[in-house]
Amino acid sequence: MPRPQTPLLTVDVIIEMVDRPGRPLVLIERRHPPPGWALPGGFVDVGERLEQAAVREAREETGLEVRLRLLLGCYSDPARDARGHTVSAVYIGEARGEPRAMDDARALELFDPAEVPPLAFDHALILADYRHWLRTGEVAPLRFS
Repeated sequence: MPRPQTPLLTVDVIIEMVDRPGRPLVLIERRHPPPGWALPGGFVDVGERLEQAAVREAREETGLEVRLRLLLGCYSDPARDARGHTVSAVYIGEARGEPRAMDDARALELFDPAEVPPLAFDHALILADYRHWLRTGEVAPLRFS
């Protein structure tokens, strides 16, 4: 039987800086296309758990040791990434310390969750779901269209 062709699997992490007033979020400015601000994240390696990939990608791009709190949701819209169909498991995590732009990050800044710049991919939708979670405790809704 031929191997099925499937979307690429990615992870993204909403990193709350718990040692700062207001728990600002870490966003990176992407070094590679597509350009723009984004959540730290990237591709899952073969043989790697999603949670391991999320912690690794966060460390590689921000230098932070992140403690994952929960899975906010999975985002699978085939149009979410112009480079091709990707599915992302998005986690909420906490970190302390001094983040720095590394690896695929050209720059890094901390932002109030309510005041973020225009974002790459579907990260504006993800942060809207995050803000909803902050208000209600409800994770991302199922989306069928």
